[in-house]
Amino acid sequence: MAIKRILVPVDFSKASLQALDYAREFATPFGADLLIVHVVEPIYYATPIDMYAASPNVAMLVDEQRRMATAHLQRLSADLTKTGLAHRTMLKSGAPAQVIVDTAKSAKADLVIMATHGRTGLAHVLLGSVAERVVRTAACPVLTVRTAAGRRPARRAPSRAAKKR
Repeated sequence: MAIKRILVPVDFSKASLQALDYAREFATPFGADLLIVHVVEPIYYATPIDMYAASPNVAMLVDEQRRMATAHLQRLSADLTKTGLAHRTMLKSGAPAQVIVDTAKSAKADLVIMATHGRTGLAHVLLGSVAERVVRTAACPVLTVRTAAGRRPARRAPSRAAKKR
């Protein structure tokens, strides 16, 4: 299997930046290009007249998010340029999982490498999992990277001495 293009979604969290580092190391022996994508989600709020209308204040927040994301992507690009790794950055809007899947398809990515935050329980139910949706719907393979900081310590079985007490 030839790996020429790797899509790496980033939300600028520590976990996603560690996944980007992983993708950079992964891409090097293959001579693959990195496509770094950040997705800005639309913000909606409820009003009595229109339950999902964007207001001018919300539009200003989205513009600020886009401006900050552009600055972050430029810094990431500058750092990657120093390594000599071929890459490009993209800023997109929409539902993150769908945008990632669509971008991977349109960019003809051979692989998606992304972070997973490892949420479980109620947090997973309420927030969902972008990584899970991408894994289920992407046309190409998806490698999820869970950072060491995100892992919980392994549960240890009680010792025999503890069981006897």
